[in-house]
Amino acid sequence: MELTLNAFLIVCPLVFLAGFIDSIAGGGGLISLPAYLMAGLPPQTALGTNKLSSVFGASIASFRYYKNKFVDIFICLPSIAAALAGSAIGSSFALLVNEKIIRWVLLVIIPVTAVYLFLKKDSDKNPQPLSRVKTIILSAVISFFIGGYDGFSGPGTGTFLILLYNGIAKIDLRIASGNAKLINFSSNLSALTLFLLNGRVLIPLGICAALFNMLGAYIGSGLVIHKGSKIVRVTILVVLALIFIKLVWDTFI
Repeated sequence: MELTLNAFLIVCPLVFLAGFIDSIAGGGGLISLPAYLMAGLPPQTALGTNKLSSVFGASIASFRYYKNKFVDIFICLPSIAAALAGSAIGSSFALLVNEKIIRWVLLVIIPVTAVYLFLKKDSDKNPQPLSRVKTIILSAVISFFIGGYDGFSGPGTGTFLILLYNGIAKIDLRIASGNAKLINFSSNLSALTLFLLNGRVLIPLGICAALFNMLGAYIGSGLVIHKGSKIVRVTILVVLALIFIKLVWDTFI
């Protein structure tokens, strides 16, 4: 497709916001992926270009979490391997699916996730930890399935990882956020490779958006490290409502 200034004006600010939110509580793909669709990219190209910008933002957030000791590397290593395998399977499946199906999947995922985020209560209390072996195994299983989802579509991947790591694997919420960001980075990188090989990435727009995503991720991860993430849910819900209206408009009207 031919790039226009309008595409950059739509994508870059929303991708900045996505990087900011994703670095705090996940769910940035719920904003960035529909932003590419709003700019007129075909769904599969939107998926691939979104992976390009997301990889850069996730790398910045992952580094800051690791530097400040909010990453458990011994849990992450097997989870990364599982996420990469799942992401490769999911991405391969996405390339075979009709583009209309991907759009319909997004129309279901976005409101369902928004409702879940709205109903979910914050939990600042540390969960009762499981044995080390159980935590590693559960984290790897979670990473495989969510990595597959990330490769296929991706919106809400970081949020799902944080919630499942915290709720099922019983990992401390901040460590869960740091681990999720590193796993999310790995699965994004795997998916991006496949999309690049299949020519489904709009590189100029993706690189420009990556700079905005990195800036948002840097600011957002800093807030988690120093202040917390209480403003995230409201911001996600407002933006989701606007993007969902746009998606419905493009699909049905």
